[in-house]
Amino acid sequence: MKEIALKLNGEISRLTNKTFKFDERVAEGWFSAVYFLKTRDIVENHLPDNKVTMQFFQKDHAVLCGTDEVIALIHTFAEHPGELEIHSLKDGDKISPYETVLTVTGPYQYFGFLEGIIDGILARRTSVATNVYNVVKAARSSGKQKPIIFMGDRDDHFTQQSGDGYSAFIGGSTAQATHAMNEWWGKEGMGTMPHALIQMFKGDVVAATKAYHQQFPDDQLMALVDYNNDVITDSLKVAREFGDELKGVRLDTSRNLVDKYFLRNQHLMGTFDPRGVNPELIFALRRALDQEGFKHVKIVVSGGFTKERIRAFEEKKVPVDMYGVGGSLLKIGIGFTGDNVLIDGEPEAKEGRRYKHNPRLEYVEYTGAEE
Repeated sequence: MKEIALKLNGEISRLTNKTFKFDERVAEGWFSAVYFLKTRDIVENHLPDNKVTMQFFQKDHAVLCGTDEVIALIHTFAEHPGELEIHSLKDGDKISPYETVLTVTGPYQYFGFLEGIIDGILARRTSVATNVYNVVKAARSSGKQKPIIFMGDRDDHFTQQSGDGYSAFIGGSTAQATHAMNEWWGKEGMGTMPHALIQMFKGDVVAATKAYHQQFPDDQLMALVDYNNDVITDSLKVAREFGDELKGVRLDTSRNLVDKYFLRNQHLMGTFDPRGVNPELIFALRRALDQEGFKHVKIVVSGGFTKERIRAFEEKKVPVDMYGVGGSLLKIGIGFTGDNVLIDGEPEAKEGRRYKHNPRLEYVEYTGAEE
């Protein structure tokens, strides 16, 4: 059983290194800024009896993520982790600018070299979770929640997929493109066909869809219909071929193209941007499907969607049933800062920083070495 299931069942309070599988070189300081390593050595030899409190915060309204990972990191690689006192918020908590999200208290030389790694974990995980949360929120602005497929596999290094997928889950996305994105939270990747499959069938969308259906008969049948830049024609072709078996069509039209529907109906042009996946194309597709009795066929859109673009679609009540979103969800816009703010229980910090007590923080119990 995955740890996330144990956590959701209340059997454990935090995910551990059994989930995160850290690179063991963290212990050697391989990923720590060298000045932290040098400071650790100086403190160890000149001020060994210190007790500091390190405090972490950021400057935005955000959805916090990465705390389980950070705590597992400390429990795995800090010296004498059982002697450290950790207080933390939880993944998924809404946080305010400058709110303290985590404090670690103990001898600096035990954990100080992890400061930059902690900042980086919290920054990436919180940025992705917040981005996804904002997109999910935009996708319900019309009053009905539209699902979001997290499709960020091609927008960053593949080694980031597990953490990004977990962050997207925390932000509200429960459909993701790869198995790796689902690794930490227990599901499997989902998806149907890429343009490459249709290309192998020389642009014949019906033939490609038929092959897919024969190969994966238990999958919900979803056809990709923009390969020939004629989404209404190809959507109707597959709908006529598969009838009730066809569950949906996906449009991924390039923002540099104008669909052939508008080239055939140029009288419609002139009052909107006809490029890419645009509201007028979706309205026309919905009408065409409905007129032939295919009201059950869902419409999925992807290709350059952001929270602003989704909100604009929802405000116009564009009949989209699901959004696929990728690159915009992976922008890292939230940075965390770790500061030493107390020494031996007394205030001591750089100018402009101070200890900020947060009653929302929860004490984190040390339960033993992380595997």
